[in-house]
Amino acid sequence: MDGVPGLKEDCEELLGAFQQADTVRFERFAELWRERRFHTIFYGRIRALERNKITKKTLDVAQQYFFPPYSFQIRVGALYLLYGLYNAQLCQPKQKIRIALKHWPEIQKFQLDLLDAQHYDAVYIFRRLRLARAFHFTAMPKPLTYRTKKKIEKNDFKEEFKDPSNRVNSLITNDVLEELMNIHDHYQKMKCVISADKSQPDKALSLIKDDFVVNLKDIALEHQEWQQNRMKLLQNAEVAPEAEDKKKEETLLKSEGSERANALARIKYKSYSAVVEVSRSRRHRQVQLESSESGPSCGKSPGRSKKGSRTPQPARRGSSEVREVSLPKRRKRR
Repeated sequence: MDGVPGLKEDCEELLGAFQQADTVRFERFAELWRERRFHTIFYGRIRALERNKITKKTLDVAQQYFFPPYSFQIRVGALYLLYGLYNAQLCQPKQKIRIALKHWPEIQKFQLDLLDAQHYDAVYIFRRLRLARAFHFTAMPKPLTYRTKKKIEKNDFKEEFKDPSNRVNSLITNDVLEELMNIHDHYQKMKCVISADKSQPDKALSLIKDDFVVNLKDIALEHQEWQQNRMKLLQNAEVAPEAEDKKKEETLLKSEGSERANALARIKYKSYSAVVEVSRSRRHRQVQLESSESGPSCGKSPGRSKKGSRTPQPARRGSSEVREVSLPKRRKRR
C-alpha cells in the first residue's frame, strides 16, 4: 500500500507465526499480538486526516486475508487480526471494515464452518464485530468515481497462505501408487494361498477389482488434466475483459476523432461556401455598375476629358464642417 511501508509484511509475519502455531485458538493469537506489540501500529499519526487514511489502508490490507483462496487457519487469523485492529485504532469515530456484497455469502459460509467445527472463540469474535457494527457493506470492493479510470491493483497472494487446491495430486503421488501396487500384489498372492486352486483365487474372495491401481492412476491423471484446462480457462477469462476494454477504448477514441473531424469539415464547408456566395454577389454588383457607367459614354473616346459642372455634395450627418461650393458665374448680356 502506498504511504504505509512494511504494513503488509508485518501482517503476513503475524499470520505466518499463527499458521506455524498449528491452532485456531484466539488465546494463542493474542499472545503473538502482545509479543509483537501490534497495537502500536497506529502510533505516531498526529493529524486526524492522516490517521483516518492510515487506518483505512491497514484494515484493507488485513481484510484481504479473510477471503478465499487462503486456507481456513489464515482466514481465522485474519478475523482475529481485524478484531484487534478495529479495537486498537485511534480514530473517533472508528473506521469500519469495508465488505462488498459479493463477499458476504463467503463470510456467512465461513461462519457456518466455524460452528460446525465448534470453534466457538472465532464465532464469538465474529459476533462481537457484528454487534459493534464494524462492517461497512458496500456495492464494490473499491470506491469508484464517475468517469475516472483507475487501474485496480491486483492482490499478490502469498503461496504459503493459500488453501491447497490440488489435493488429489498431493495425495496420490508416484510413491503412493507404487506402494498400492505392492499391497495389491501381496493381497492377490494371499488369496491364492488360501484358495483350493493355488494358481488363482476363488471367486468368493474377489472383493476388489484386479485393475484397481491402474484405474486409480487413470482417474488421477484425468483429474490433473481437467484442473489444468480449468486454470487455462480462468486465465483466459481474466485476459478477455482487459482485451475488450482496450478495444472499447480504441473504438471510442476513433469515434471521437471521426466526430471531431466531421465537425471541422462541416465548419470549413459552411465558412468557404459563405465566402464564395459573398464574392459572387459582389462581382455581380461590380459588373452592373461598370455596365451602367459605360452605357452613355460608349460613343466617346476614352482619352477625352469630361467637362462637367461640379454638383454640391450634401454634408454628412454628425459632422460640423460645411464645405463651400463654388457656382459657375453667369455671363452678362451686351
